Amino acid sequence: MAGKSDVLAPIAPFVIAREFDAPRDLVWKAWTEAERLVQWTGPKGSTVKYSKMDFRVGGSFHYCLQFGEHEIWGRAYYREIVPPEKLVYVNTFSDEKGAITRHPLAPDWPAELLTTVTFTERHGKTTVAVEWIPINASETEIRAFEAGRDSMKGGWGGSFEVLADYLKHAQGA
Repeated sequence: MAGKSDVLAPIAPFVIAREFDAPRDLVWKAWTEAERLVQWTGPKGSTVKYSKMDFRVGGSFHYCLQFGEHEIWGRAYYREIVPPEKLVYVNTFSDEKGAITRHPLAPDWPAELLTTVTFTERHGKTTVAVEWIPINASETEIRAFEAGRDSMKGGWGGSFEVLADYLKHAQGA
């Protein structure tokens, strides 16, 4: 995992945001409590097969997403936690033991993505904004990231759909 000497990619970050019809406290819990996070995390159509969370600065969230017969392992390393406003973590692909690996289907994908998630509430609704930018990335990884913007938009859009459904259910709607 990268440290404080991270080198940000010389490109614009990928940013996506969505407003949810839920209070910020509930949305924050959906991102920070393991039993809630596993109910919606990952692209639409995936399920969480395994998860282990150590939610603290310096801790991590290790997980396995199941897509039919395929598994994809990942890990988030928490860098900054400002309840209920902001999360900063490094997102990586991993193996079953949590070691950083390459994307199983896209070997040129950046090994590390600095992820910043902000939560703002207005009139009982919460806007979640996600920013991704490669760190310590090669030119090849930067090109793969640039080429993947539509895919990232689709993936996060699907995840946000599942999160919206979870939040409705969690509120008893």
